[in-house]
Amino acid sequence: MIEDFSLFNDDCINVLNAMAPQSIDLIFADPPYNLSGNNNLTVRSGKPVLCNKGSWDEVENLHSFNLEWIKACERVLKPQGTIWISGTLHNHPSIGVALKEIGMWIINDIIWYKPNATPLLSRNRLAPSTELIWVASKTKKYYFNYDVARALNNGKQMRNLWILPAKKHVTSHPTEKPLDLLERIIQIGSKEDDVILDPFLGSGTTGVAARKLKRKFIGIEIDENYCRIAHERIIGAYSEIGTGSLYDEPLPLV
Repeated sequence: MIEDFSLFNDDCINVLNAMAPQSIDLIFADPPYNLSGNNNLTVRSGKPVLCNKGSWDEVENLHSFNLEWIKACERVLKPQGTIWISGTLHNHPSIGVALKEIGMWIINDIIWYKPNATPLLSRNRLAPSTELIWVASKTKKYYFNYDVARALNNGKQMRNLWILPAKKHVTSHPTEKPLDLLERIIQIGSKEDDVILDPFLGSGTTGVAARKLKRKFIGIEIDENYCRIAHERIIGAYSEIGTGSLYDEPLPLV
């Protein structure tokens, strides 16, 4: 039995391997982009700083890592379920290849355009203003709510270019996703009471969206501090505590 929401402070592989197969309706994943620890620069308060998101963003072999966790997600995904994977040019190609290697059906590549993205200080390349989202399934018979997608797009057929402004973060997590992005994904790809999984929970946005939209939710976060931040956010999505729980170690879900 899966509660309203359950959080696991552990490596996602450990938790996914302990879960029942074909038990999840929709997976949203925002995996490490492997930008930290390589002297890469980013912009903070208008000044260049080292891009050091944390040890969780340092991956020795990115493609092997992607293959392992995507295979684990594929095992727990229902035949009609979908997986949505966010990325940038740093990991997006590897994700696409990994999906093909394990035989998943790629449905869409969504371009999320952020018109207010952080400007670029250097003058030797274009300013990054997009993130990319792979959408894939185990079979060609997957759940997709076309009518909801159309309604969310003012009655017009929704295209794979999503123009959604970046939002001010509500937590300290450096890669926090906006709530409206996750609400859109969950409404299109699932029904009420379906089970949503996020194997790289981060700040907890996916869980907040799932609770608001009356879905069950499972989140996995390897960093203890962010796991507790996510737990507080998800509980705060409603005035009542609900039946959610926070586990320190992975438990089988049956």
